[in-house]
Amino acid sequence: MHNKLMVPVVAAFALMAVPAMAKDRVGYQAIAAGSLTQAEQTIDAERAIFPDRPELMLNLAAVYARTGRDAQARALYSDVLARDAVAMDLADGSVQSSHALAQKGLMRLSSTMASR
Repeated sequence: MHNKLMVPVVAAFALMAVPAMAKDRVGYQAIAAGSLTQAEQTIDAERAIFPDRPELMLNLAAVYARTGRDAQARALYSDVLARDAVAMDLADGSVQSSHALAQKGLMRLSSTMASR
């Protein structure tokens, strides 16, 4: 089973393609709109039910990274890497492993810290 992953140009990782009228349960629409507080609330609510879903961990890590909480983002990316890899469908039609996406997130955090 593949998880849907949308990667808007402005967000590091925003997951799950959903119709415009559907409830955004993974924070994608909020992240894409720049509503990071709303995205975090949505993701936190879903993680209370599904704490191990990699798309939720990756999206929350992206929110943390974009709001300067690098240690929390790093911890979530590490959590994804500690679990079995899951194939994720990207918005462009390609498929990537949850591990590859977590590693990219960690690399972004490292490059951001190096430029500070």
